[in-house]
Amino acid sequence: MINYINVIGAGLAGCEAAWQIASRGIKVKLYEMKPKAYSPAHHIDTFAELVCSNSFRSVQFENAVGLLKEEMRLLGSIIMECADATKVPAGGALAVDRMLFSKMVTERIENNDNIEVVNEEVTCIPKEGITVVATGPLTSETLSKHLKDFLGEEYLYFFDAAAPIVTFESINMDRAFKAARYNRGTEDYINCPMSKEEYEIFWNELVNAEMAKVKDFDREIVFEGCMPVETMAKRGIDTLRFGPLKPVGLIDPNTGEEAHAVVQLRQDNSEGTLYNMVGFQTRLKWSEQKRVFRLIPGLENAEFVRYGVMHRNTFINSPLLLDAAYRLKKFPNIYFAGQITGVEGYVESASSGLVAGINASMSMLGEKDIIFPKSTAIGALSQYISNSSVKNFQPMNVNFGLVERKGIKIRDKRKRNYELAIKALEDIKRIMGVIDK
Repeated sequence: MINYINVIGAGLAGCEAAWQIASRGIKVKLYEMKPKAYSPAHHIDTFAELVCSNSFRSVQFENAVGLLKEEMRLLGSIIMECADATKVPAGGALAVDRMLFSKMVTERIENNDNIEVVNEEVTCIPKEGITVVATGPLTSETLSKHLKDFLGEEYLYFFDAAAPIVTFESINMDRAFKAARYNRGTEDYINCPMSKEEYEIFWNELVNAEMAKVKDFDREIVFEGCMPVETMAKRGIDTLRFGPLKPVGLIDPNTGEEAHAVVQLRQDNSEGTLYNMVGFQTRLKWSEQKRVFRLIPGLENAEFVRYGVMHRNTFINSPLLLDAAYRLKKFPNIYFAGQITGVEGYVESASSGLVAGINASMSMLGEKDIIFPKSTAIGALSQYISNSSVKNFQPMNVNFGLVERKGIKIRDKRKRNYELAIKALEDIKRIMGVIDK
């Protein structure tokens, strides 16, 4: 009899799943193909690599992702512990030094006596024992083909993109300025203001810039929450001004007025030497990124340490395949976790790994599944991806629209969300008693 659980993939979800399993005294074999092989978007040897942004988004209790993080903290999430320990200034968001974060997760995983790391590419799901598949949205071509045959369902897919990163010393702070929107909170973002004329020149060059070819695909299918900036711009000349370049609440100290548009940069490492361009995920050619983005005031001489890239993200048709424990309906010894399930976002991916890891542990111990109620952010997300009535399934960030509101009829949105959050945390504490009885 096999006395360990396989976890395939050492991204956010895989590391969280392995940690939850190991924390319950069960042995884990964690398979990671790096450094022997890399996906098109991964570049470092360590685990839990953050490919797109370095932000885990809002810390506000009344925001669904803020609630999700708090639920995970209560449940002993390694991802949240490491994120909190490596955070950098980001106003109302939790952002991390991505290198320190990845390094810390890796060290904690490798130093856990119950986890054995196996550096090899898995090409098929083991037939024996319990397995958690957490290979992410960039699952290797060989395993993707195996999964397609194994599951008997066609994959869905969309394009995902990462934003460029520039050095702080190359930003012209005579034009750019630090500020908090509406003067709320600390001045954690660098703002690059644009006049109407500057914006229109930039917009025109952006929408006409040459894009890089994406291998094997001739049309864009993009997820709305991570849309390339040039795709958004092509929807209309003012679309960006109502999105990532929204100037409202930001006063340019050089003019004393709001600019026509504002590009924001967020700190990307703890030293404050690197900043990423917020909302500037892109598939432009690297030479075009340098040319067009240097039209932004303050970035005239920007030094790009990473250009934006675009890749295909793959996810399975979870409502037909998975239950709320992230377990395959047809094969109860196999679980899925992470973006491959159709959850979207770092925290959401880690939360799915947490649920899959807990339930894989319960299965190994001969216990019943732990199904998180829809009144919690974790449960609302797991029940969304497993709801067979969902048609045209698409990736989803956690949001209060998914959370059950039974018994709470407050009209004020902020107050209602606060009450929903209070109830959710009470339910999580109750579940903790069941899990660790």
